[in-house]
Amino acid sequence: MSFDRNVRTVGSQSNWTEIWHLWTVIVPRRSINGQLVYGKVWRRHDGRDWIYKKFTEFDGEEAA
Repeated sequence: MSFDRNVRTVGSQSNWTEIWHLWTVIVPRRSINGQLVYGKVWRRHDGRDWIYKKFTEFDGEEAA
């Protein structure tokens, strides 16, 4: 008897939970390190809660 190890069970995480999304936060939230974040932030779902990271804009001219 054989079975497919790649079949996901009902409670497993989806692929979208592993992706960081750029999100606009209106009400301040706690980031990974416990600081408050607001405005544009990175957001990802860990299967139970949302995780937030500070978003810093990239300035191409400043990097050159």
